[in-house]
Amino acid sequence: MEFFKIRRTIPFMRHALVFNVISLITFLAAVFFLFHKGLNLSVEFTGGTLVEINYKDSANVEAIREALEKAGLKVEVQNFGSSRDVLIRMHLEKNQSSADLSQKVIQTLRDQDKTAELRRVEFVGPQIGSELVEYGALALLVTAVGIVLYLWLRFEWRFGLSGIIANLHDVVIILGFFAFFQWEFSLPVLAAVLAVLGYSVNESVVVFDRVRENFRKMRKASTAEVIDSAITGVISRTIITHLCTQMMVTTMLLFGGPALHYFALALTIGILFGIYSSVLVASPLVMWLGAKREQFIKPGKKPGGPRDEHEGAVV
Repeated sequence: MEFFKIRRTIPFMRHALVFNVISLITFLAAVFFLFHKGLNLSVEFTGGTLVEINYKDSANVEAIREALEKAGLKVEVQNFGSSRDVLIRMHLEKNQSSADLSQKVIQTLRDQDKTAELRRVEFVGPQIGSELVEYGALALLVTAVGIVLYLWLRFEWRFGLSGIIANLHDVVIILGFFAFFQWEFSLPVLAAVLAVLGYSVNESVVVFDRVRENFRKMRKASTAEVIDSAITGVISRTIITHLCTQMMVTTMLLFGGPALHYFALALTIGILFGIYSSVLVASPLVMWLGAKREQFIKPGKKPGGPRDEHEGAVV
């Protein structure tokens, strides 16, 4: 499906160096903020207190959050299981016990609604938090290695290396945004980061597949012309795919409430930079790593024929 068709090939690779310099500066800035400020980790990672509250009628999550924040508590509030059950996550402050904290919470909520009933209080220790950090990092590593192997086997090692650099570029920039603005990094955000990895590699595969096809078809074209033609050919598909996805993510961002806010925000950043990196980071890297037509032609096969003409070259 195409909303429009571009008749003239757009010379993306003519500005490849400029785009990659911008990417490098953005990447280094993200790394700097990650080391300088660090991530604002949620209770799941740092340890804290979980309190489950039950109400007779449907709970107003926003009102509960406002009441607790007015009481001086920094909390995460969301429905748990049903509209009458609420799960509250809180960081445990120094010289404060979970019992004292839970009593303050239930007293604040009973002043607001007499039907509030304390169901359970759990302490999430820092040991569990450190394990989550390790498992989260391991998940990112395994995903990255899997992407490299997939692209390497399907295309060629230059494509695998270019693809993983571009995809990790997206991940680091997402983390850089969260470090710079000190947005809370929670398990849903980690899930969004992993989703962005898969989403970005999908776009890279589409572009790489067209590049490989054009190498076989455009016998007399240079590598830059082949890549420009490939990117131009998938622009309509890219716009449709990313626009539809972003519409859904924007809905979550605007109407999903605090529980989904940072999840949708991480996806939004990942989608925007995923388009950029797949087209303007991965493709130039493929060119600079020395991708050539000969790498996709089987030995002994004579070039030429109706599918081997110079089609789609820059006019």
